[in-house]
Amino acid sequence: MMTVTDKRQVKLTELEAALYSAGHPLDMEELMQALGSRSEKMVLRFVDELAKKLAARGGALEVKMLPENRVVMQLKPEYGKMVRQFTNRPLLTVGPLKTLGYIVYNQPIEQAQVLNYRGVHVYTQLRLLEDMALISRERTERGVVIKTTPFFADYFDLSPDPGKSRLQIIDLFSNLHPELVARG
Repeated sequence: MMTVTDKRQVKLTELEAALYSAGHPLDMEELMQALGSRSEKMVLRFVDELAKKLAARGGALEVKMLPENRVVMQLKPEYGKMVRQFTNRPLLTVGPLKTLGYIVYNQPIEQAQVLNYRGVHVYTQLRLLEDMALISRERTERGVVIKTTPFFADYFDLSPDPGKSRLQIIDLFSNLHPELVARG
């Protein structure tokens, strides 16, 4: 017969498995489903306990609370540079990355504007970015409007607020390449 401690350890292990295998932030509904619970409070206690256990262990992974009650298991930032040598390929090639940058800087933006700026090849890039959950497209009366997703903000460690993420990117580029920002 399982003790309360055993059951608690099973739930912590299930939470760790869910966060690790997801590879992206999970919202409260997903976490509650993973733990078979209807109590947001209980799930938050498990998240807090798992975060503390990982921190006490001192490994390379951390559990982090994100805005809107989302949780992610991720590599600690200080290991990012070291592990790049082990990644097989970049997340995006230059073309889709330029398209994404244009969207981030100008969002929300009409798809027609992106098409005019980036050319007809942009449809394939937009589909890729959408499949990767980095952007969302919404049909309106005036056309299709594109903006980044919360996953985009989480992945690139930016604010989920488009205005703030735009300022963060401007700040990032001004630190990396001040000559580019000075030109506008």
